[in-house]
Amino acid sequence: MKLPKFFRRFGPGLLVTAAFIGPGTVTKATTAGANFGHTLLWAVGFSVIATIVFQEMASRLGIVTGRGLGEAIRPTIRNAFARGLAIVLVVSAIIVGNAAYQAGNIAGAAVGISAATGMQHQAVVSIVIGLAAWGILMIGHYRSLQRILVALVVTMSSVFLLTAFSVPIDWRSFALGWIKPTIPDGGLKEVLAIIGTTVVPYNLFLHATASSEKWSGEKESVSDETVRDAIQQSRGDTILSVGLGGLVTAAVMATAAAAFFRSDAGFTNLADAARQLEPLLGNHARWLFGVGLFAAGLTSTITAPLAAAYAAAGCFGWPIDLKDWRLRTVFTTVVVFGTSFAASGSKPTDIITFAQIANGLLLPLLAIFLLAVMNNAALLGKHRNHWIANTLGVLTVVVVTVLGLRSLVSVFFSG
Repeated sequence: MKLPKFFRRFGPGLLVTAAFIGPGTVTKATTAGANFGHTLLWAVGFSVIATIVFQEMASRLGIVTGRGLGEAIRPTIRNAFARGLAIVLVVSAIIVGNAAYQAGNIAGAAVGISAATGMQHQAVVSIVIGLAAWGILMIGHYRSLQRILVALVVTMSSVFLLTAFSVPIDWRSFALGWIKPTIPDGGLKEVLAIIGTTVVPYNLFLHATASSEKWSGEKESVSDETVRDAIQQSRGDTILSVGLGGLVTAAVMATAAAAFFRSDAGFTNLADAARQLEPLLGNHARWLFGVGLFAAGLTSTITAPLAAAYAAAGCFGWPIDLKDWRLRTVFTTVVVFGTSFAASGSKPTDIITFAQIANGLLLPLLAIFLLAVMNNAALLGKHRNHWIANTLGVLTVVVVTVLGLRSLVSVFFSG
């Protein structure tokens, strides 16, 4: 069965959206809206632009070279020892980081089911969700996987957007939040969290490999015009998909601002977000939020282990085939560890926070590596980065690094 014409415009970029619109984004957008109203919407805008910049590079790498980001390590780092060390560090960080993300995704999806149905058995629900994600990954076909993700992301997006437009929003404050960058007292960590849950390092590996798969036939056709067309299609797909994700994040923040900001209702965890919306929208809001959170968690539960498998395959030179036993071993390992952690009874917010710390440590390193790869003329030829992409990339790395250092300094001095 073919997808409707509009949805066929989406490509690998939708995997990126499916990955970053997970329980982590929902949680942090909710806390930002509850505590600061619309003040931090500019951070959503910055994160969306940064994500588009880096994901466009990753996709272009996959289209032009037919390689994933992991595979680009070998021709970029020529010293054997340094190359081996880089591979070990990248694979270890991606697998460990994705296992942490996986736990947060599964725990968040379980909270969504609890909010929608009232079911409270976190361990059992987490195991069922983990098995469902593993079963979808075992299908082993990119096209089938893309169709499943399109359906889930559209469902998730519709739920959050519908909920946002069902509550009273101060549209003047909403508009100012996008164009007036401010960091209120206590808001620095929230800004870092929004960036950290949107500009996700493992998405660079996922997007490069997925783009290579989608446009591999066009790459083999030797026509440079066809490669340029593929790059243009990919850019449009990336802007459309990541832009959709940004709208969903903004919708969650706006909904939380309407429900919690300057009110007596307090937000402490994911379950509160559903329960405390009931005075505004009744039981319908609880069900809508639960379904949206479940869809957000399940999409990310699929993409996190998929990205880990792609990263490992690229670094070690394995074939990019989801039916290959080595890739299946990697994504199964991520699913098992993530499911076990989620079923252990740990708080979803604690798990998500741990994953964000891992993400924050990894992002600048991988972003710098990506910039180095994208300026390799021997690898990319005339499709390498030009000054605009480099400027935007370096600016993003600097901003994220400075914010991260400020956060560390504030932690040390407050202690």
